[in-house]
Amino acid sequence: MAETEELVETEETETAVLSVTVTHRKSLKEMDIPLSALGIQDGCRVMLIGEKSNPEEEVELKKLKDLEVSVEKTANHLEELNKELSGIQQGFLAKELQAEALCKLDRKVKATIEQFMKILEEIDTMVLPENFKDSRLKRKNLVKKVQVFLAECDTVEQYIYQETERLQSANLALAE
Repeated sequence: MAETEELVETEETETAVLSVTVTHRKSLKEMDIPLSALGIQDGCRVMLIGEKSNPEEEVELKKLKDLEVSVEKTANHLEELNKELSGIQQGFLAKELQAEALCKLDRKVKATIEQFMKILEEIDTMVLPENFKDSRLKRKNLVKKVQVFLAECDTVEQYIYQETERLQSANLALAE
């Protein structure tokens, strides 16, 4: 055979993901065309690469993807809260409004923590068989991601506490 360029066409079916590689600069675009119509004869090499997909695992992967979207949405909310705290720390809010703003911010952070905990509970309720390797890996990574965000929430809470303490000590100094 002369030099040939391999082209790959992928088609997903309900039961398998099938890759068909046809040489002689031809590729199989429609699965119902006979190989002889593409010039494939006895002795030609045709390589099929496939992987069976598991519909049950696909369902679990979809659930995990939805949870991942929830994590990202909650993480974006946490980022906004972090920016709000930063603004207070930099003095962009009048002193008389800071105590109330910090109190509201603390409640929002606690609600964010609760949201992350609910997501962790949902992940924890998923029962994945041993052979669902992709789902199990995705779940593990998602749990790690949520734990990182929970640690960030704890840091924000600590900063809010420190800022509140600083504000209260400044108010006590002014009162004396």
